[in-house]
Amino acid sequence: MEDAAVQPSLVIVYFGGNDSTEPHPSGLGPHVPLPEYVENMKKIAMHLKGLSENTHVMFLSTPPVNEGQILESFGKCGRTNEGCRIYSEACLKLCQEVDIKCIDLWTAIQQRDDWKTVCFTDGIHLSSEGSKLVGEEILKALAEEPSLCWRSLPTEFDEDSVFDPVDEEGKNINISNL
Repeated sequence: MEDAAVQPSLVIVYFGGNDSTEPHPSGLGPHVPLPEYVENMKKIAMHLKGLSENTHVMFLSTPPVNEGQILESFGKCGRTNEGCRIYSEACLKLCQEVDIKCIDLWTAIQQRDDWKTVCFTDGIHLSSEGSKLVGEEILKALAEEPSLCWRSLPTEFDEDSVFDPVDEEGKNINISNL
Protein backbone atom coordinates (compact mmCIF):
# COMPACT_ATOMS: atom_id res chain seq x y z
CA MET A 1 0.00 0.00 0.00
CA GLU A 2 2.90 2.37 0.71
CA ASP A 3 4.00 2.28 -2.93
CA ALA A 4 0.52 2.66 -4.41
CA ALA A 5 0.00 5.59 -6.75
CA VAL A 6 -3.12 6.61 -4.85
CA GLN A 7 -3.38 6.27 -1.08
CA PRO A 8 -6.76 5.73 0.56
CA SER A 9 -8.60 8.79 1.80
CA LEU A 10 -10.19 6.96 4.71
CA VAL A 11 -9.27 3.73 6.50
CA ILE A 12 -11.52 2.32 9.23
CA VAL A 13 -9.85 -0.20 11.56
CA TYR A 14 -12.02 -2.62 13.54
CA PHE A 15 -10.18 -5.13 15.75
CA GLY A 16 -10.56 -6.32 19.31
CA GLY A 17 -13.54 -8.64 19.56
CA ASN A 18 -11.60 -11.86 19.02
CA ASP A 19 -8.51 -10.45 20.73
CA SER A 20 -10.47 -9.82 23.94
CA THR A 21 -11.47 -13.47 24.30
CA GLU A 22 -10.10 -14.99 27.51
CA PRO A 23 -6.93 -17.03 26.98
CA HIS A 24 -7.46 -20.75 26.51
CA PRO A 25 -5.41 -23.00 28.85
CA SER A 26 -3.87 -24.66 25.78
CA GLY A 27 -2.49 -21.33 24.58
CA LEU A 28 -4.49 -21.74 21.36
CA GLY A 29 -7.34 -19.54 20.22
CA PRO A 30 -7.79 -15.93 19.21
CA HIS A 31 -6.79 -14.25 22.49
CA VAL A 32 -4.17 -11.50 22.21
CA PRO A 33 -2.78 -10.21 25.53
CA LEU A 34 -3.81 -6.60 26.15
CA PRO A 35 -0.29 -5.08 25.92
CA GLU A 36 0.30 -6.89 22.62
CA TYR A 37 -3.11 -5.78 21.31
CA VAL A 38 -2.31 -2.15 22.15
CA GLU A 39 1.14 -2.39 20.54
CA ASN A 40 -0.30 -4.01 17.41
CA MET A 41 -2.99 -1.34 17.14
CA LYS A 42 -0.39 1.38 17.59
CA LYS A 43 1.72 -0.10 14.77
CA ILE A 44 -1.34 -0.20 12.53
CA ALA A 45 -2.24 3.39 13.43
CA MET A 46 1.23 4.74 12.80
CA HIS A 47 1.58 2.86 9.52
CA LEU A 48 -1.75 4.15 8.22
CA LYS A 49 -1.11 7.71 9.39
CA GLY A 50 2.23 7.61 7.56
CA LEU A 51 0.74 6.64 4.19
CA SER A 52 -0.23 10.16 3.22
CA GLU A 53 -1.17 13.45 4.81
CA ASN A 54 -4.50 12.97 3.04
CA THR A 55 -5.19 9.53 4.55
CA HIS A 56 -7.64 9.76 7.44
CA VAL A 57 -7.76 6.93 9.95
CA MET A 58 -10.64 5.96 12.22
CA PHE A 59 -10.76 3.09 14.72
CA LEU A 60 -13.84 1.31 16.00
CA SER A 61 -13.51 0.05 19.57
CA THR A 62 -14.42 -3.45 20.66
CA PRO A 63 -18.21 -3.82 20.82
CA PRO A 64 -20.04 -5.40 23.76
CA VAL A 65 -21.36 -8.95 23.74
CA ASN A 66 -24.52 -10.55 25.08
CA GLU A 67 -23.18 -13.26 27.38
CA GLY A 68 -26.58 -14.96 27.76
CA GLN A 69 -26.97 -15.35 24.02
CA ILE A 70 -23.38 -16.61 23.73
CA LEU A 71 -24.08 -19.37 26.26
CA GLU A 72 -27.17 -20.43 24.31
CA SER A 73 -25.33 -20.31 20.95
CA PHE A 74 -21.84 -21.57 21.78
CA GLY A 75 -21.68 -22.59 25.42
CA LYS A 76 -18.80 -21.20 27.44
CA CYS A 77 -16.38 -19.70 24.94
CA GLY A 78 -14.38 -17.13 26.87
CA ARG A 79 -16.18 -14.04 25.64
CA THR A 80 -17.29 -11.61 28.33
CA ASN A 81 -18.65 -8.12 28.19
CA GLU A 82 -16.09 -7.09 30.82
CA GLY A 83 -13.25 -8.32 28.60
CA CYS A 84 -14.69 -6.35 25.70
CA ARG A 85 -14.89 -3.23 27.89
CA ILE A 86 -11.21 -3.48 28.81
CA TYR A 87 -10.11 -3.79 25.18
CA SER A 88 -12.50 -1.03 24.12
CA GLU A 89 -11.07 1.35 26.72
CA ALA A 90 -7.52 0.45 25.66
CA CYS A 91 -8.38 1.25 22.05
CA LEU A 92 -9.95 4.57 23.02
CA LYS A 93 -6.92 5.51 25.12
CA LEU A 94 -4.48 4.60 22.35
CA CYS A 95 -6.43 6.61 19.79
CA GLN A 96 -6.40 9.64 22.07
CA GLU A 97 -2.63 9.29 22.48
CA VAL A 98 -1.93 9.05 18.73
CA ASP A 99 -4.64 11.54 17.69
CA ILE A 100 -6.91 9.20 15.77
CA LYS A 101 -10.69 9.37 15.78
CA CYS A 102 -12.20 6.40 17.64
CA ILE A 103 -15.84 5.38 17.85
CA ASP A 104 -16.72 3.85 21.21
CA LEU A 105 -18.89 0.96 20.06
CA TRP A 106 -18.90 -0.67 23.47
CA THR A 107 -20.80 2.31 24.89
CA ALA A 108 -22.78 3.26 21.78
CA ILE A 109 -24.41 -0.13 21.37
CA GLN A 110 -25.34 -0.36 25.06
CA GLN A 111 -27.13 3.01 24.88
CA ARG A 112 -30.12 1.17 23.43
CA ASP A 113 -32.41 -0.30 26.07
CA ASP A 114 -32.98 -3.38 23.90
CA TRP A 115 -29.35 -3.86 22.77
CA LYS A 116 -29.07 -7.40 24.10
CA THR A 117 -32.06 -8.66 22.13
CA VAL A 118 -31.76 -6.74 18.85
CA CYS A 119 -28.07 -6.05 18.19
CA PHE A 120 -26.74 -9.63 17.92
CA THR A 121 -27.59 -12.82 16.08
CA ASP A 122 -25.79 -15.07 18.57
CA GLY A 123 -24.41 -12.78 21.27
CA ILE A 124 -21.22 -11.98 19.36
CA HIS A 125 -22.03 -11.28 15.71
CA LEU A 126 -24.00 -8.17 14.89
CA SER A 127 -27.52 -8.44 13.54
CA SER A 128 -28.75 -6.11 10.80
CA GLU A 129 -29.90 -3.73 13.56
CA GLY A 130 -26.50 -3.88 15.26
CA SER A 131 -24.75 -3.28 11.93
CA LYS A 132 -27.09 -0.37 11.24
CA LEU A 133 -26.13 1.15 14.58
CA VAL A 134 -22.42 0.81 13.72
CA GLY A 135 -23.06 2.46 10.35
CA GLU A 136 -24.91 5.32 12.02
CA GLU A 137 -22.02 5.85 14.45
CA ILE A 138 -19.55 5.95 11.55
CA LEU A 139 -21.71 8.46 9.67
CA LYS A 140 -21.97 10.65 12.79
CA ALA A 141 -18.20 10.62 13.17
CA LEU A 142 -17.72 11.46 9.50
CA ALA A 143 -20.22 14.33 9.78
CA GLU A 144 -18.15 15.81 12.63
CA GLU A 145 -15.20 16.10 10.26
CA PRO A 146 -16.17 17.99 7.07
CA SER A 147 -13.09 16.77 5.21
CA LEU A 148 -14.38 13.20 5.64
CA CYS A 149 -17.79 13.82 4.10
CA TRP A 150 -18.04 11.46 1.14
CA ARG A 151 -18.74 14.37 -1.21
CA SER A 152 -15.44 16.04 -0.28
CA LEU A 153 -13.32 12.90 -0.64
CA PRO A 154 -11.73 12.20 -4.01
CA THR A 155 -13.20 9.43 -6.09
CA GLU A 156 -10.62 6.67 -6.11
CA PHE A 157 -12.53 3.90 -7.90
CA ASP A 158 -15.12 5.62 -10.07
CA GLU A 159 -15.77 2.96 -12.69
CA ASP A 160 -19.32 1.77 -13.09
CA SER A 161 -20.28 -1.26 -11.05
CA VAL A 162 -22.98 -3.88 -11.41
CA PHE A 163 -23.94 -2.85 -7.87
CA ASP A 164 -24.71 0.76 -8.82
CA PRO A 165 -28.38 1.78 -8.81
CA VAL A 166 -30.17 1.62 -12.16
CA ASP A 167 -32.23 4.43 -13.72
CA GLU A 168 -35.58 4.06 -15.57
CA GLU A 169 -33.78 3.20 -18.82
CA GLY A 170 -31.79 0.39 -17.17
CA LYS A 171 -28.47 2.25 -17.16
CA ASN A 172 -26.17 2.24 -14.14
CA ILE A 173 -26.12 5.38 -12.02
CA ASN A 174 -22.59 5.82 -10.70
CA ILE A 175 -23.24 7.27 -7.23
CA SER A 176 -19.76 8.81 -7.26
CA ASN A 177 -21.06 11.28 -9.82
CA LEU A 178 -24.14 12.39 -7.89
